Amino acid sequence: MEQKTPVKFEQSVAQESPWSSGDRALRLLWEFCWFVFCVWTPKPANPWRLFWLDVFGAKIEGKPFVHQRARIAIPWHLTLRDRACLGDRANAYSLGEIEIGARATVAQEVYLSTGSHDFSHPALQLVTAKITIGDDAFVGARAFIMPGVVIGARSVIGACSVVTKDIPPDVFAAGNPCKVLRPR
Repeated sequence: MEQKTPVKFEQSVAQESPWSSGDRALRLLWEFCWFVFCVWTPKPANPWRLFWLDVFGAKIEGKPFVHQRARIAIPWHLTLRDRACLGDRANAYSLGEIEIGARATVAQEVYLSTGSHDFSHPALQLVTAKITIGDDAFVGARAFIMPGVVIGARSVIGACSVVTKDIPPDVFAAGNPCKVLRPR
């Protein structure tokens, strides 16, 4: 299992951005391209959306599906395995890495948040940690996945759950905070 080590970006108390002007310009270009070339496309135009994700550095294996209304903050931090699905209005807030395993489903309006703040630091500096969704996992509608969480292979996360800790493979889990309910 991968060691979770938050990445801290040093900021002064003046709240300077942890992103360079080049990073910000590239993110702006990405948002423009997604809006102009992808948001309006019908579901069967998935290869076109994958093309644009690939152009912006997303790691794509096989044929994942990305809904046209999915939101992806930084595509070069996103890995999609074969037949992974990022659903309608799902939000991949990929300030850090997000990996969605083969045949895994991230349902509509799920929020995958790899970023938070260090509340013990006066400048509230940005902290990021990778989110991993295992192969064949299912994340129910409107679930919220916190930074650094690993959802085990074949696990099912209930709708509207708030996942703050790793979920082992082959379980049903739900709630706020999300807890394992039973084996799958």
